[in-house]
Amino acid sequence: MMIVIRNGEVYSPEYIGKKDLLIAGEKIIAIADYIDISTLNVEVKEVFAEGHLIVPGFIDSHVHIIGGGGEGGFMTRTPELMLTQATKAGVTTIVGVIGTDGTTRTMPDLIAKARGLEEEGITCYVHTGSYQIPVKSLTGSIQSDLILIDKIIGVGEVAIADHRSSQPTVEELSRIASEARVGGMLAGKSGAVNIHVGDGDQKLSLLEQVIKTTDIPISQFIPTHINRNQELFQAGVEYAKNGGYVDFTTSTIKQFLEEGETKCSKALKTMLDAGVDLRQISFTSDAQGSLPAFDSDGKLIGLKIGDISSLFNEVRDAVLEESIPLEQAVQVITVNPANALKLKGKGEIKTGYDADLVLLTKDLEIKTVIARGQLMIEDFDIKIKGTFE
Repeated sequence: MMIVIRNGEVYSPEYIGKKDLLIAGEKIIAIADYIDISTLNVEVKEVFAEGHLIVPGFIDSHVHIIGGGGEGGFMTRTPELMLTQATKAGVTTIVGVIGTDGTTRTMPDLIAKARGLEEEGITCYVHTGSYQIPVKSLTGSIQSDLILIDKIIGVGEVAIADHRSSQPTVEELSRIASEARVGGMLAGKSGAVNIHVGDGDQKLSLLEQVIKTTDIPISQFIPTHINRNQELFQAGVEYAKNGGYVDFTTSTIKQFLEEGETKCSKALKTMLDAGVDLRQISFTSDAQGSLPAFDSDGKLIGLKIGDISSLFNEVRDAVLEESIPLEQAVQVITVNPANALKLKGKGEIKTGYDADLVLLTKDLEIKTVIARGQLMIEDFDIKIKGTFE
């Protein structure tokens, strides 16, 4: 069955006007002012999008798909992601990561979960490794993982400036990045190194030393949680102005905002006003990851779970509260991560691209979600649920 979407206002993410979109299989095969289906000898489902906005399916490139956490003991291990958590949030492409726990959360489990989510209908990749160094790869080396395992597109999240990290040296981080870069080049992947940046005074200095003392380009790293405190945020502004990517975490808790974390919608506005190139900025949810709060002695005092729905909520707030145009705000969860991670066919509405689409109401509510050409949600009604939902 083919699908034709009629007369929606299309943001590709640039606004291109009212268009019809024709979907066959998993791809967008035509975009036009009007698409005549009368000559097609197959069943075509019509989706009427008059008065609605059509944007690319959202990319969340930092999700703990098999759960995370455990900083408060075994009972604090967070649950894995379910399919409709993603689709209800408009997320059609995910990159799964392992965080603090690289012992009971393993690479085989991560890849198996990614393949399960793909079988259920969305696209899922993973990064190899976790907070720990040496990196616990699947095959025994980062380079081999990237070359031999289709689902592995990068490394991380490697922790720096955090009391939970392995306290990597410049030489260790340089070696990880160089192996990831070469492996990515040989496999046609980004080989990006996803960096968890903690509350430590070191901030981004370790990355800056690697970039200064080696030939590794700044674009090889994607540091995340840049909005976690004001000092790190300001360091992130300078880092991005020098050509680096910066990623903001949309999941938060009230305590963190009170202690200086910057709300993502406001962080985006502030960075743009500071002259940072929009293409250098992305949002991720840190979904299913633990959001631990520690006191000054490093003792756990509270724990929440990252929420994938926060991803678009912050984009919506950027539009409604910070007056950032939709075609700009939506880039941080579509084309920007697609380009940074070299996700072919993702992040834009173009002929030949994957049919990952979200239909929004004028009030920016998610109404219909299409992933790889399949209606996952239609008119707020969930059509496809996960196997155990």
